[in-house]
Amino acid sequence: MKFFLDTANIDEIREAAEYGLIDGVTTNPSLVSKEGRSFKEIITEIARIVDGPISAEVVSTDAAGMLAEAYDLAKIHENIVIKIPMIKEGMKALKQLTADGIHTNVTLVFSSNQALVAAKLGATYVSPFVGRFDDISQVGMELVADIAQIFSNYDFETQILVASCRNPLHIREAALLGAHVATMPYSVLEQLLKHPLTDIGLARFLKDWEKVTSAGKA
Repeated sequence: MKFFLDTANIDEIREAAEYGLIDGVTTNPSLVSKEGRSFKEIITEIARIVDGPISAEVVSTDAAGMLAEAYDLAKIHENIVIKIPMIKEGMKALKQLTADGIHTNVTLVFSSNQALVAAKLGATYVSPFVGRFDDISQVGMELVADIAQIFSNYDFETQILVASCRNPLHIREAALLGAHVATMPYSVLEQLLKHPLTDIGLARFLKDWEKVTSAGKA
């Protein structure tokens, strides 16, 4: 399973890259707006840090505008993946980008039918937003399970990129369902490394080791 970091914060990306766990980065207009910097500047810097797919989202709502943005963004680096919204105009743009050999990530997917359409049009990734389903008292992972079954039925090459992951349970469930990618905030990545019994066990080992070193000095 691939781990993507869902952020536009360069400091977080540098820190996460030190773990060697980050396979790519996803961004969106909301994340970029928090940084107070040029979008292209941020994307270019991310590409210097992470050698993997970097999702850069278009903001036009018409196919022609999306394509113009997409071609411009694709010039930044070979790892750029164009993030396209799951709307009719987006699917028109997706068809052309697939024909042009440009990698794509269809975002804001909230139904298995939407994922199926995106896969038929050759999307590189589809991004079901599980956390937002949980926010309205629906089980987001049920959508991931449905998409995984459909993609398996027809051997689609499109990868399932589980987005809006809010906690470690989302990552665990995505992995159990066979999702190809989970994208997460830096705080969730840190939580994957932690367990209270690990901390307790380490503290006990170190305390016992102090006895060994003390005995050696006696």
